[in-house]
Amino acid sequence: MAQQRNKRTKIKAQLKEGEKPGLNRHWRGLFLDCLAETSNVSEAARSAGINPSRAYKIRREEPDFARQWMTALWEGYTHLELEVLRRLREGDLKTESGEKYDFAAAIRLLSAHRDTAAQAKAAQRNVSAAEIRASIDRKVEEIRYRVMQEKSARDTRDS
Repeated sequence: MAQQRNKRTKIKAQLKEGEKPGLNRHWRGLFLDCLAETSNVSEAARSAGINPSRAYKIRREEPDFARQWMTALWEGYTHLELEVLRRLREGDLKTESGEKYDFAAAIRLLSAHRDTAAQAKAAQRNVSAAEIRASIDRKVEEIRYRVMQEKSARDTRDS
């Protein structure tokens, strides 16, 4: 029995602007891997050598890619959450360049994307988005509490 190939989306020329010639045929995997690491569509598109518009069009027209996209975003959200917790637990308050780690920005990002992360996680685990949102809210509050404790401890040490 012959294997049926997935129907690919036709991409207009304007959605290809700025792309490297000879597009890597594995660009989807490269894009999704980078999206999972960074949660940044523009960075993921740059990494895959594509125009972000191509990725958005494929997501709109191919349900399987849309599911993979959501899974990658959920993974990226989880990475950020774990990075914040690790830094708080280890007292790692500086970035690699020596600048102060921006916990407030990380918490804002976690809060802003909690619904998207909840939807992706719910779809993957087959539970309601409301249950996942409640779980994420508890985690974000826990992170906020730890940030405040760390700040209080630093203020006490500096006094």
